[in-house]
Amino acid sequence: MLAPIIAIVISYLIGSISFSILFARWIRKIDIRQHGSGNAGATNTLRVLGKGPALAVFLLDIAKGVVSVVLGWLLIGDQGDWVPVACGLAAIAGHNWPIFFRFKGGKGIATTIGAMICLAPVPVVIAGVVAIASIALTRYVSLGSMIFAVLVPIILLIGGSGQAVFWGAVVVAVLAVLRHRKNIVKLAKGTENKLGGKKGEPHGI
Repeated sequence: MLAPIIAIVISYLIGSISFSILFARWIRKIDIRQHGSGNAGATNTLRVLGKGPALAVFLLDIAKGVVSVVLGWLLIGDQGDWVPVACGLAAIAGHNWPIFFRFKGGKGIATTIGAMICLAPVPVVIAGVVAIASIALTRYVSLGSMIFAVLVPIILLIGGSGQAVFWGAVVVAVLAVLRHRKNIVKLAKGTENKLGGKKGEPHGI
């Protein structure tokens, strides 16, 4: 029983490595949480630091989810999905509330992509295509992020999946919506800023 607990704790610590915060410190000697949208994620990194650092942050944040789920698999073997799922959720929690950065992090979408692509690759690809299409049409990253997170458990429910993966996806969807609640208000009011806008604060990943 100790091994799963250790894996979950390590996954949380991996998730707590906030690359957007670290890149902003290294490149511009700033706290990215005090610039742009204030979110420690790839979208705000794009706004504040540019395309190169944003892409690096996006890929590294995805990697956090992948590594955490793989760690769960390595420790638990074929004994079930609950440990890999818990490790993925722990990494997302670490990204959102990083212990290394006073528990103020991002919104967890990129890390969610990494974790869920390992646990449910086909639903993630389908949800990802819909989310990307939404962002391309509307330029609202926040909307696309929520569409992605909510669609995954719906697709899992329709297509069938293990209980651990399904309920893990439900938790992820709830977290994503809660983390985007300010964006939801702005979307409803028509004041949410669009990706690539010259002014305002894009929100999302």
